[in-house]
Amino acid sequence: MKSVLISALVAAGVLASAPAFANKELATKSGCLACHAVDKKLVGPSYQDVAKKYKASDEAMLAAKVRAGGKGVWGPIPMPPNVAVKDEDIKTLVKWILAGAK
Repeated sequence: MKSVLISALVAAGVLASAPAFANKELATKSGCLACHAVDKKLVGPSYQDVAKKYKASDEAMLAAKVRAGGKGVWGPIPMPPNVAVKDEDIKTLVKWILAGAK
């Protein structure tokens, strides 16, 4: 019985962390990590800095900004439009970023 409980807890931990890994993989697959990192500035701001600046209520605005690209918010280097990334993937990434991108 004890081993069943331990196995269930381990499985729950793996499932709880799976979305974080999946979203980092999605960010990599989508080309986001070429300019952004989770915890440090690269070309663009870190995802953790973005999460500190914006709230969940900014989700739609950020998704539109990721889709269309933008400039002037974080510095002089513009973010190119991300037209090849599916809208649902952009929404998933923005939610992950706003949750702290961990």
